[in-house]
Amino acid sequence: MLTGIHFLLTYTCTSECDHCFLYCSPDAQGTFTKSRIADALDQAAQISSVRWAYFEGGEPFLFYPLMLDGIRMARDHGFQTGIVTNSYWATSMENALLWLEPLRDLGVADLSLSDDALHYGAGSDTPAKIALAAAQKLGIPASPICITAPEATSEADDPGVKGAPVTGGSVRFRGRAAEKLTSGQPRLPWQEFRECTHEELQSPERVHVDPFGNVHICQGLLMGNMWEVPLAKLIAEYEADRHPICGPLLRGGPAELARFHGVIPQNGYIDECHLCWETRRTLMEQFPQYLAPKLVYGIAE
Repeated sequence: MLTGIHFLLTYTCTSECDHCFLYCSPDAQGTFTKSRIADALDQAAQISSVRWAYFEGGEPFLFYPLMLDGIRMARDHGFQTGIVTNSYWATSMENALLWLEPLRDLGVADLSLSDDALHYGAGSDTPAKIALAAAQKLGIPASPICITAPEATSEADDPGVKGAPVTGGSVRFRGRAAEKLTSGQPRLPWQEFRECTHEELQSPERVHVDPFGNVHICQGLLMGNMWEVPLAKLIAEYEADRHPICGPLLRGGPAELARFHGVIPQNGYIDECHLCWETRRTLMEQFPQYLAPKLVYGIAE
C-alpha cells in the first residue's frame, strides 16, 4: 500500500559524492517547477493511502523558496512532510536556525541529515551536526543518515571467490558507486544474487517522482511516467509480476533478470545492487519507458 511520495525536487547538488545513487552533481539538470509540484500533489491526493510527502534531491535546499512552497502545498493537502538534505547551509548555528525556522513554522515532521565521511571526509565538526543541534533547539524531529564507506580487500579481483566477506559497508553499489567504489571489493559469481533484498517490488510503500514525471520504484527503475499516465492509474494497474524488470527480479533476483533477458555477465559482482544496476544499464535502450532517466545511469542526455 503506497504511503509516501518522495519528490526528487532536483538532480542538482552541491556535491558529487562517489556513492550517489542518482549521479547528482552541481552540473546535473532537472528541477521541478511549482506547477509540476502542485500537479504531482493533486495526483497523490487521489490515492487515499498516501500520508507523507518528502522533498529530496540532489539537494532540495538549493531551491529553497520552491521547497517551501512544495511543503506548504503538501501540508494543505493533509500530508505530513519530510526533507532529506546534506546540510550545506548549516555554516553556523545562527545560519542553521535562520534556514530551519520556516520549516518549523510549516510543521515539517522529519528532517534527515546526511552526516558521514562520504559527504564530509574525516572531519567531526560537520554541517549536519550543526543542523541537527539547530533542529533540536527548534523542536523539529531530525536524525542523521550515516553511510559507511567500503574497505579494500586483497581478494577483490577474483570473481570466483565464493563466500568472500563483503566489506562494502552500507554503500549500495548502484549509480555512481558502481563506477567509483568497486575497486578492492570482493566479488561473487553473478549466479549467487538470486534475490532483491532492498526494495519492496511487489507492493511499494513509497515511490520517488522526478522533475521529468518518472515514477521510480527504485532509482532508475520506473513504474511509468505520471505526466503521461495519472499516478493513481499507474498504481492501480501496476502488476509487478508482469513488469519486464520487476518480474524477473521477483522470480529470482538480479541473476534471473540477467538470465531472462540474455545479459550474461562475465565478471563477479559485489552485491545484488551491483549486478542489478549493471544489468539494467545494459537494458536501457530495450526498455526506455522503464529504465530512465539516462542521468541516473551515468549517461549524458
